[in-house]
Amino acid sequence: MASSANICFAVPNAGEVSAILVRPQSAESLLVLAHGAGAGMNHPFMQSLATELVAVKVATLRYQFPYMEQQRKIPDRPPVLTATVVAAVDAASKAAPDLPIFAGGKSLGGRMTSLAASERGLGAVRGLIFFGFPLHPPNQPGTKRAEHLRAVKLPMLFFQGTRDTLADLNLLRPIHTELGSRATLHVIDTADHSFHVLKSSGTTDGAVLQEIARTVSVWTRSLVR
Repeated sequence: MASSANICFAVPNAGEVSAILVRPQSAESLLVLAHGAGAGMNHPFMQSLATELVAVKVATLRYQFPYMEQQRKIPDRPPVLTATVVAAVDAASKAAPDLPIFAGGKSLGGRMTSLAASERGLGAVRGLIFFGFPLHPPNQPGTKRAEHLRAVKLPMLFFQGTRDTLADLNLLRPIHTELGSRATLHVIDTADHSFHVLKSSGTTDGAVLQEIARTVSVWTRSLVR
C-alpha cells in the first residue's frame, strides 16, 4: 500500500510547479525524481518507475520543470532547471523529513540534478541516480556533458542501456572509472535510452524496471545503514 499526494512548490523567478509524492507505508528512503526533456512527470516510464519503487520501499517525489508545467516545448535554461532541482529537494525534505533523501532523474532530469549538485549543492541528499544519463546528443559521441561530474562529491548510480544512442558506453566507462568509488554503473543489455529491450534479450521492459527498482533499493540501503 502507498499514499499519494499532489503538492506544489515555488521555483525562484519561475513560478510554481506541480509534484506528486508517492510513499509506501514502510518507506525507507525518498527519491526526488526529475523527468526527461520531452515528457513530464506523468509519462508512463515515470509512473511505472514510481510504482516499482513503491514495491521496494522507496518513496518518490516526481515533479515538473517550469517549461513542462507551462506546456512549453523547449526546456528552460540550465540555471532555471538547477534551481528547480534545489527547490524540489527542499520540498521533499519538508514533505518527508523522516526519510533519507536521494535525487536524480530520467535523461535531462538526471543531468540537471548532477549539475545542481556540482554548482549549488543539494543539502541532505545522500546520492544521485541517473536513469539514462545523456552523455551526448543522439549518435554524436562526446563527453562534455559529463565534465561537471568531477565536482560532484556524492555517490552516483548510473543505469545505462547498451543501445542508448545518447551514451556511448565506450565513453561512459572511462568516466565511471575516473570517478572511482563514487560511481556505480549498472548496464542493461539491449536497452535503449527509454529502457526498451529487444525480444532477443530474453527479458521484458517490465522486468527491466523491476531490476532497476531492486538495484536502487540495494544501493540506497547501502548508503543509509
